[in-house]
Amino acid sequence: QSEFRNRKKDGTAFWENVTISPITGPDESISNFIIIKENITEKKLMINELIEAKEKAEESDRLKSAFLANMSHEIRTPMNGILGFAGLLEDPGLTGDEQKEYISIIEKSGARMLNIINEIVDISRIESGLIKVSIKESNINEQIVYVYDLLKLEAETKGIKLSFNNSLNDENARIHTDREKLYAILINLVKNAIKYTDNGSIEFGYVPDENVVMFFVKDTGIGIPADRQEVIFERFMQADISDIQARQGAGLGLSIAKAYVEMLGGKIWVESEFGIGTTFYFTHPLDGKPVIKTNMQIIDSADNNLTQINQEDSGLKILIVEDDKISRKYLTTVISKITNNIIHASSGNEAVDLCLRFNDIDLVLMDIRMPGMDGYEATHQIRQFNKEVIIIAQTAFGLISDREKSLAAGCNDYIAKPIKKEELLALIQSYFI
Repeated sequence: QSEFRNRKKDGTAFWENVTISPITGPDESISNFIIIKENITEKKLMINELIEAKEKAEESDRLKSAFLANMSHEIRTPMNGILGFAGLLEDPGLTGDEQKEYISIIEKSGARMLNIINEIVDISRIESGLIKVSIKESNINEQIVYVYDLLKLEAETKGIKLSFNNSLNDENARIHTDREKLYAILINLVKNAIKYTDNGSIEFGYVPDENVVMFFVKDTGIGIPADRQEVIFERFMQADISDIQARQGAGLGLSIAKAYVEMLGGKIWVESEFGIGTTFYFTHPLDGKPVIKTNMQIIDSADNNLTQINQEDSGLKILIVEDDKISRKYLTTVISKITNNIIHASSGNEAVDLCLRFNDIDLVLMDIRMPGMDGYEATHQIRQFNKEVIIIAQTAFGLISDREKSLAAGCNDYIAKPIKKEELLALIQSYFI
């Protein structure tokens, strides 16, 4: 019994199982043979598919195991920095410079861990099919400038020159896109370039090309070997790299970028020369819809003088709605830089009652997740009797949908935890200066 792979006249391949059985005579000598042929193509294909599925499952399991081990390392490392140096700060003999150094290490470690958590949340939502696309008008010039302002300090800290190239004037640089996802793509690619560039420069921007806008991020970093360029967008691949190419991070940024690019109807690819540098490209379709020009403004905290708001002249009355004592203490400390007229609420019901009692409240910092009435419902009720008060949602979720839900509930703006002092003060200043 043997299996053979044959071809039909039209060239189509098929599998046969051939069984040869001898026929013996009275004297037990072989007189003839019976040959039985059976077409086993479907059976063979099914077996091959099962083998392939098994191999993929084993590879996926191996990569996920490596990913979990990598995650344990990536989370424990910044936690070691946070807890370790927080303990060292208790030493009464520390100098002022040592305190500053330790605090800086804690801040950097916290930012690193937050980035890892955000990536895990994003990739989980993508795999679960929970990510939705919200297409609106956006000025891509302003988005490019925002990304530049956000990351230029990180690049300069490594001695890297960061620059951008906007090819269209503001009048023609308006497209229909999901601006939050476009931000995420650009930020992931530029941060990736910063991570893998030790010296030189990074340039990013876009050029119009027929019916698409082609974005690019070009660096003079360490480059990507040819045998890895096809797999760098796959999830968990960073965890499978054991040599100098692997640097800190979950290895999910490029996978998230690829998923978002495809959601927006584009394609992403890479061109790289090992030891020379890398350029990532991705396209975004132009839908051809007429776009109405709107008044848009970028607030750059680096260019604003936050001392314009201070305790002496602000006169602001601010309600902090927060059920967590530590978060309430932090917000109060930050807000006290600009006003002493601060009141507190620890629930949605209490926030509504205070807004009813005091009609001179200028700003509400509204926590979203609270026991009983949440921040969305509290905002909705406040808007029934007060349309003027500025309400800024603050939440630990930090997902794209939370921003839209906050605005839909009646909030004027949104800020995600952990809240940075400079960002909060700049946001408040944008409404009261």
